[in-house]
Amino acid sequence: MMSIGGLAGFLIIALLTLLGADVGEAKTNSLNEPDVPFPPARPTALNLAAICQQGQGRPRYPDSFFPRSGASHFRRRGKAINHLESWYSLCCGGQQSDQILCCAQQAWKQALSQFCVEEYSTMTLPYECCADRGDARWTCFDSELPNPNYNPTPGYTAPTMPQEPGFTFNANVC
Repeated sequence: MMSIGGLAGFLIIALLTLLGADVGEAKTNSLNEPDVPFPPARPTALNLAAICQQGQGRPRYPDSFFPRSGASHFRRRGKAINHLESWYSLCCGGQQSDQILCCAQQAWKQALSQFCVEEYSTMTLPYECCADRGDARWTCFDSELPNPNYNPTPGYTAPTMPQEPGFTFNANVC
């Protein structure tokens, strides 16, 4: 028979175990932060095929990916990636083949521009590249890339996400 003290100790250990368990969908890195590889690489002729053909193999970031509180800068990064992947699907599926790269580059710049606007709308330090302007901003975003070739994540299939509004391809810029 278990004593009251033993039962209380068991319950405390069980409660501590449950509170410390990773029951959410968030993947974390060694600093216990959500893992959102950022920034995305600039679309080029070399990575365009992967952008268009392997999009469902790259991560998306639904709200359930993040902890309930905190990690707002990671949420903004995830939102930028979600916009970008959604807009890439518009470029890859709805443009003439000679305009797909131009469309993807426009989507990349617009997603990162919106990301910077959101970064400056908070009381936190903005992402370093957002401080740059013009070509310097794009060069900054296109350096130290976690996935420059847009390789898919082995065994991953992106969840169905709604089409993100806000992007219109301008063929006159190409």
